[in-house]
This record gives sequence, C-alpha cells and structure tokens, in this order.
Amino acid sequence: MQTTLKCLSALLSYPSQALQDAQKELAAVIENGCRLTPDSKTALLKLIRHIGTSDLLDLQADYVGLFDQGRDLSLHVFEHVHGQSRDRGQAMVDLLALYRRHNLAVEAHELPDYLPLLLEFFAQLEMTEAQQLLADVMPVIALLGARLAHRNETSAAIFSALAELAGTPEAVADKCDEVAQEGPDETVVNMDKIWEEEAVSFMTSADNCQQDQQAVAPVHWAPRASSSQDARPNPHIDGGS
Repeated sequence: MQTTLKCLSALLSYPSQALQDAQKELAAVIENGCRLTPDSKTALLKLIRHIGTSDLLDLQADYVGLFDQGRDLSLHVFEHVHGQSRDRGQAMVDLLALYRRHNLAVEAHELPDYLPLLLEFFAQLEMTEAQQLLADVMPVIALLGARLAHRNETSAAIFSALAELAGTPEAVADKCDEVAQEGPDETVVNMDKIWEEEAVSFMTSADNCQQDQQAVAPVHWAPRASSSQDARPNPHIDGGS
C-alpha cells in the first residue's frame, strides 16, 4: 500500500520531466498493486501513459488550469474544511506537529495540507495507521474525485484508487449526485473580486494569528463546499527531527 501511495502522490503532483521519465516505474507499481481493482489499474495506466507521452508544457498548463484556477479543485485539504478562517492556521500547526511526532520534516515550499504531500507522509507510515489517516481525509478526497469525474478528467482515477486503498470504494460515487447539482466555481467567475477581498483580509489578520494558541484542536477533515489554491512545487518529505 505504501508504494502505491507514493505513486499516487507523484501522479497528483505538478508535472515534471522526472515524472515523465519515471513512466515505466510508475506503471510497474500500479500493475503490482494488489489492493487496486482491475478497473482502477486500467484507468491509472491510461493516466500514466498520458503523462509520459504528452508535451510537458501542455501538462503543466493543464495542471494549473485544473487545480490552481479556483477553489473547487484545490489540492489544499484544509481549504475545503476551514476556508480562510483562523481554524485553518491552527489545523496547520497540528498537522506539522503530527509530522514531527513521526520524525519527519517537510522539505518543500508548500503548505502541509497539500494533498500530494499528505499522501507522501501516509506512505511513510505503517499500513494500519496510513489507512486510518487516509479514511479521515476521505470526505475531501471523495468530493474532489467526484468533481473530476463529472468533468471527465483522467486524474479522477487517482481519487478512485485512494478510496479503494482506504477501504471505501463507493465514496467517490456517493458524491456524484451532490456534485452534479453544483454551479460554476465562483472563484473562477469572480476571481478579481475575491482576490481583492482576500488580500485585504490577509493584511488585517496578523494580530488574530497570535490568538487561541493554547487551544490545540486535533487534526480533523470534513467536506466543505468551497476551496482555494496556493503556490505549489513538487512535494517532498524527508526524515528529520
């Protein structure tokens, strides 16, 4: 399971030459993934071939257009849970503490709730713990997977595979009816207005970030109607103290 999680993390990351060059290795991992159904393997192998044979600049442009141009498909998990509230900042602190308890340090210019980074973290754990944490984040994974499936995106295969690894293969399908009723992503429709409002909110919230530090809430994931994006290079987690 851990090797499959690392593979899915790579497939969900920003496309790179290294990712394209690893096409055969990634395909081998999927083909040997005993916890995946034949349909999932077929869909993932199709995605791997697409990544390996497409123009890299086109892949990167498609990635940005899909995951970075609105909130509905943001890969930052806590954005779907807490939005821009102060609770998201505390959840980040708790998640970083969880990384440290496992002797891991994040070596990437990325927020700790970036989904490929989380999957890389899960891949470092024992299978039982990894499966439990994956199940905890499944409400967000299922929502993203259903939205991608509704758009007929090949990357939806990643999220279906994650649901299978978590032991909840029906999770994405259960979200499809809900997603079908959604309107357009308002952050795309009103991008300029939203960025202006959030810039003002960010500049006025510095003092608030110092409050409530004594109340440390556990890391918890739950579905939310909207999401957001931040800058994102490829994730990497390394051992550390």
